[in-house]
Amino acid sequence: MTDFDWHGGRITKKTLVTDTYRNTQNVRRFLIEACGPDFKFDREFMTWIKDGKSKTMGEVAFEWLRRHKK
Repeated sequence: MTDFDWHGGRITKKTLVTDTYRNTQNVRRFLIEACGPDFKFDREFMTWIKDGKSKTMGEVAFEWLRRHKK
């Protein structure tokens, strides 16, 4: 997989989660924008993100929203 700058790169819904993925402030900003102000990382969700399966950041946001339906 290609390297992506998780600290400063432009993250979109189509951005692929790579093996260099990191839970950075840049990622947090993207997910707050995509999921709303209640977004928070938790261990189970972070493990899912880094499970090695191909996914986009749009899928990551969708999964967080699915897990936190009210």
